[in-house]
Amino acid sequence: MFALQFTSMTTTTHNHETDVILIGAGIMSATLGLLLKELQPDIRIQIYERLDVAAAESSDAWNNAGTGHAAFCELNYTPEMADGSVDVKKAVKISEAFEVSRQLWAYLVEKGLLGDPEEFIKAVPHLSFVWGKDNVNYLRTRFNELQKFELFREMEYTEDPEVIKKWAPLVMENRKSTQDIACTTMKYGTDVNFGALTRSIFKYLESLEGISVHFNHEVSKIRKKEEGHWRLKIKDLTTGDKKRINTPFVFIGAGGGSLLLLEKANIPEGEGYGGFPVSGQWLKCTNEEVIKKHAVKVYGKASVGAPPMSVPHIDTRVINGKKELLFGPYAGFSTKFLKNGSYFDLISSIEMDNIKPMLQAGIKNIPLTKYLIEQVFQSSKDRMKALREYVPSAKKEDWVLETAGQRVQVIKKDKEGNGILEFGTEVVAAGDGSLAVLLGASPGASTATSIMIELLEKCFPEQMKSEAWQAKFKEMIPSFGIQLNENPELTKEIRKKTNAVLKLNV
Repeated sequence: MFALQFTSMTTTTHNHETDVILIGAGIMSATLGLLLKELQPDIRIQIYERLDVAAAESSDAWNNAGTGHAAFCELNYTPEMADGSVDVKKAVKISEAFEVSRQLWAYLVEKGLLGDPEEFIKAVPHLSFVWGKDNVNYLRTRFNELQKFELFREMEYTEDPEVIKKWAPLVMENRKSTQDIACTTMKYGTDVNFGALTRSIFKYLESLEGISVHFNHEVSKIRKKEEGHWRLKIKDLTTGDKKRINTPFVFIGAGGGSLLLLEKANIPEGEGYGGFPVSGQWLKCTNEEVIKKHAVKVYGKASVGAPPMSVPHIDTRVINGKKELLFGPYAGFSTKFLKNGSYFDLISSIEMDNIKPMLQAGIKNIPLTKYLIEQVFQSSKDRMKALREYVPSAKKEDWVLETAGQRVQVIKKDKEGNGILEFGTEVVAAGDGSLAVLLGASPGASTATSIMIELLEKCFPEQMKSEAWQAKFKEMIPSFGIQLNENPELTKEIRKKTNAVLKLNV
């Protein structure tokens, strides 16, 4: 396996060396750069971003749900099985991962490495709301299953309209009393501005010796050299200048653009991977009186054939200090892999090794394709109809349409070599650990810390075993190596501390 080595800096007109290169200035690169610098203070890191600011794509507050995904309310993480049971394994894993992220953020705030936590995280209860007899039965079963796990122990469930009205008055305003309805609520829910968090981390990183962040720079080539290092060709989009940089380790965290860069790296582990782009839109409330009535996040069930990122939700958000109210997302299709990408991205990603898996995944997911086509051709009337299922009193003049982020769902080969469409995130690492790529979407940002720890275990196995790294991880993440769901007292202790440090007042 690959081991990080430190070499003396050599500089020529065109060639430079560094210990680590991070591609993309989103929450993933920010988290990995931070962890590496905390674990190895003398490490040299260079970060390259094609746009002129950090967190302008998937990490930006307007481009993601900002839910602080803890699986409290997202019903797509708890699928109903054919026998009527509910599988909660994914929800439990995601909830554990979000607690890990909260611990790291609390560590950074406590050490004074980040600014005021209220600039990036707020306490906002998470609710799941359903109607119809079958959906009510499903939510009740889901609640009972989640009650078996410590992280969900304080979740509440009700079928009483009056209780739901107290939890989410806007959702109940003008709702028909004849409907069977049910709701769960979790007070530990949060709203996270991942754009503000990412930019705050980068501000701290840029202040450290050995770290440089380069905006308006695009990586055009990635090639493995015979001695094992990577050579990257990078263009300054402002001046047109080009340079080559050598490094023993590369991380590609470029959101939807990661797939195209993985293909340029040409590692065997990346063969067969493809991507399916999904775009999104929000309805944004402009009526301050309506916004004041809602102070929670309410998630429902996705339509049949809809991708997980399209689970409908009516969300209280706090963006740049201002309370907002959003509904959506409405899914759509674009051949771009990034919001600021090219319409040729999808075509450019098709290669001999992934064309078959992509076609197979497409054939297997015809309902998804049909759903996306329907979403693209939705009228304003259709969008308002969907909104009124969650806000019966909604008026068209109070809402405007906003463009959300672009996501690329992973297509890969299964054990039999057939193409499948994956919903989630995945780390693809070179066999020697010298390069790692993050692909996929939700829950992404919320679980960034756990994902980057997984990456470090793959790419820096010897360092991860060292006493120094283990001790530092314990300092940053007190539950490191421990399952919170199996330790009720530790769970309560950590939640109490992170709530206090992050000013969540729960």
